[in-house]
Amino acid sequence: MQNILIQVRGLNKTFRLGKTSVHALKDISFDIYQGEYLSIMGPSGSGKSTLFNMIGALDRPSSGWVNVTEVDLTKLSSRELAYFRGNHIGYVFQSYNLIPAYTAVDNVAMPVVFSGKSYSEAAARARAVLERVGLGHRYNHRPDELSGGQQQRVAIARALANHPAIILADEPTANLDLNTGKEIIELLHHLSKEDGVTVITATHDHQMLSISDRIMWIKDGAIDRLEERDKIDIRVGTVDGQEIV
Repeated sequence: MQNILIQVRGLNKTFRLGKTSVHALKDISFDIYQGEYLSIMGPSGSGKSTLFNMIGALDRPSSGWVNVTEVDLTKLSSRELAYFRGNHIGYVFQSYNLIPAYTAVDNVAMPVVFSGKSYSEAAARARAVLERVGLGHRYNHRPDELSGGQQQRVAIARALANHPAIILADEPTANLDLNTGKEIIELLHHLSKEDGVTVITATHDHQMLSISDRIMWIKDGAIDRLEERDKIDIRVGTVDGQEIV
């Protein structure tokens, strides 16, 4: 039996825009398992990013709760949430979000230093993680000296630096060419299957869908469907006969 790592129950999020209320999430409930690779799909404005922020301890729901590694995030203070994020969740962004003046080692070491480790310990850990993602020969290169795929590998190394249980990846292949994107997908898949890291990604990349364990579709703030990969017909450009855009 798979271990449940994340529980989401009755999740609602409402934003106030002047006199208007926007219901970004509507009574969402589901579980995510340890070591699972879950892809989330949905058009702009569907609530996908809001759901990401809830799971990633970046925002609080209007009602309902999120339990991650047996911790109810809705009961944590802002300081406790920051500590939880730094020690349990790694983030990978579409635009890499690397600090231009820092070397690869320094970019990866930064969250380790923030967690309270010395720079020497953080740098040693950063070099080990960079070696693991195939950038052992690029320790001292700055982002402008790296290709897009290499920068994303640095970003993944940074996400792994504090040994998180969860990686949240927001369109991690969107700025990459097809072959480089495939390399990043294979790296994330390896982390999920070999290390038991739970990977949750927002994506429109059919290559990523093809190696997911499950795929969730978000529509108008609610789960439209949540299905296992082997029950879905995925072909180039389409999912279950619908075009991917």
